[in-house]
Amino acid sequence: MGKRESHRAKCRLDSRGPQWCPNPITSPLASTGGIHHQCCHPGPRSGASFVNSSGFTLIELLVVIAIIALLMALLVPALSRARKQAKAMVCQARLKQWGTILALYAQDNEGRFPCNLSGTAGTWLLRGALLNVNNKDANVPQDSFFHFRTKNIACCPVATRYYPIDWDSSFPISMPTSLSVGQAYIQLGTLDLSYPAWVINVPAPRCVGSYGLNRFLFRPHFQSTLTFVPPAESTRGADIFSLAGKANIPVILDSAAPEGGPPSASNGPPLDASFGKLAWPFCVSRHDGFVNGVFLDWSVRKIGLKELWKLKWFRDFDANGPWTQAGGVKPDDWPLWMRGMKDY
Repeated sequence: MGKRESHRAKCRLDSRGPQWCPNPITSPLASTGGIHHQCCHPGPRSGASFVNSSGFTLIELLVVIAIIALLMALLVPALSRARKQAKAMVCQARLKQWGTILALYAQDNEGRFPCNLSGTAGTWLLRGALLNVNNKDANVPQDSFFHFRTKNIACCPVATRYYPIDWDSSFPISMPTSLSVGQAYIQLGTLDLSYPAWVINVPAPRCVGSYGLNRFLFRPHFQSTLTFVPPAESTRGADIFSLAGKANIPVILDSAAPEGGPPSASNGPPLDASFGKLAWPFCVSRHDGFVNGVFLDWSVRKIGLKELWKLKWFRDFDANGPWTQAGGVKPDDWPLWMRGMKDY
């Protein structure tokens, strides 16, 4: 028997390929005829056959799937929170632009906003266009009002949907006679997120928005109740430059209506979050129990829904009224949908 035949005799072969022993030795002669052999020293004979270790077992696959599911469960809420925070930041950025617009308007008009007895005159600042229903001026840009363009900042990114039905006679807006605008009609939004935006249907073109103005800044003397106002003062707003406590006077906020405000500090919150109330269209949980708003010092910040009763809506508003902790409000006094929110 030659040297090569003696080497082959020492190798253990079967139809399934080489069998392995605890003490493998690589031999330069271990490959013949395209068949690979493994030479070894004598050792305990094992009955186990060769197993391919490159695949995954069912248990390993299940473990991997469970890990992926766990990571998804952790990441999805975090991504959702990040998306909401991003939209809230965009909302504040748009309100910052509104603050700049209103500040420029006030500077150009001796510290006074558009004014009428009902406080709806500011709606046309939000609309971004002054249209005469009876006599439209074709030369006037239809998307601007005193050179303000509001199309891209009219809505909070969380609140862009409105009722798809044209309820043209839902709510009339009375305008000051000095503007000669005529009658206008608006459909209010909801306090929940089903249809949160308001829409002005008349006059055309349709205007959609989801911010609202503090109506008392657009009434004479910055007051809630007016006994007698001389005709000359009915369209002359209060001098906002002379008002004290500007950091607590709201100007424009997230809202289900273009304007609103409580007639008194005793006006409570809406019982549910279904349909906007004119007194509290700002009481809408757009940002998880908060709204964003601009104040008369032109700062922008988030406002807790219960904090709305702590703001200075008009000159004589009681910021420590019955719906504040200082005024003795109890947790059970709030409607169910607001009880878990922060108290003020």
